[in-house]
Amino acid sequence: MTDGTATAELDVALDKYRTELTGYCYRMLGSSFEAEDAVQDTLVRAWRSYEKFEGRSSLRSWLYRIATNVCLDMLSAGNKRARPMDLSESTPLAQAALSPRPDNTWLEPVPDARVLPTVDDPAEAAVAKESIRLAFMAALQQLPPKQRVVLILREVLAWKANEVAELLGTTVASVNSALQRARATLAEQRQSGAAAEVSDPLDEEQQKLLERYVAAFEGYDMTALTALLHEDAIMTMPPFDLWLTGHEDIAGFMTTIGSACEGSRLFPVQVNGLPGFAQYKPDPDTGGWSPWSVQVLEISDGRLTGFHFFLDTKRWFPLFDLPLHLEAKAEEAEEGA
Repeated sequence: MTDGTATAELDVALDKYRTELTGYCYRMLGSSFEAEDAVQDTLVRAWRSYEKFEGRSSLRSWLYRIATNVCLDMLSAGNKRARPMDLSESTPLAQAALSPRPDNTWLEPVPDARVLPTVDDPAEAAVAKESIRLAFMAALQQLPPKQRVVLILREVLAWKANEVAELLGTTVASVNSALQRARATLAEQRQSGAAAEVSDPLDEEQQKLLERYVAAFEGYDMTALTALLHEDAIMTMPPFDLWLTGHEDIAGFMTTIGSACEGSRLFPVQVNGLPGFAQYKPDPDTGGWSPWSVQVLEISDGRLTGFHFFLDTKRWFPLFDLPLHLEAKAEEAEEGA
């Protein structure tokens, strides 16, 4: 076997873990871009040190050990990514102001396909989706880094306690203790906010709710939209720290400060294990549509309990393989098809 063939085979062997490692690093870091950087660093380190890999553990376990060390190094600065409602109280509409915070403040969205490897077991797939939802991700950010490692490996990826202990170079008792503390923290987080109840795949009621949402949003019909919202629904717009609660303030915002969204088009995306949409708003300069947000929707009890608009479109739309402009003619042709 030539060196070139061996190198190519190693590249293939390492790369087949890319998606699951990206999911792991995303849960650790709360950032889709940092996760991809961490995985690239992991694979480079593995490639360079592969000759020292003695096979005492599986290749997968070895890669997770490297990825864990990379993530722990990246988290040493202590930054915890968050949602707007994790940082401040909601703002009444009368006091609403759009004040941005730095990118590294915010929990970032991620396309499902980049972090969820294909699995045959529906129950395993459901757990994986639940573990990248925004509320769960925000709760993970409240854990100390090593507790985060333990909880993700034990609860999400179903590693055994002795496997986690070996990865971290600690004892099973220490791992079990860290898991108990992490579970307690997550239980407190769940009590403070309702979790999204989204079927996988969407059930008929949820699908109809989304169809009504698209019709209401594209038609900018606030009466119809309000009817779909839970009375305590939350709306966020990172990178702005403003967040609104209650359908009256949300509808009021959309007809005042957010009125430029009227005439938008929505296209479905799979994001954070939840239903979402790429939103394009009218571009008066070109006559077409320009990206405005990636929307992530949370559903509970047949109503929308949260919708989150991620506005940094120059970063998000390429990540989701979405165009940065829609021509009016192309859009008209699609409508007529």
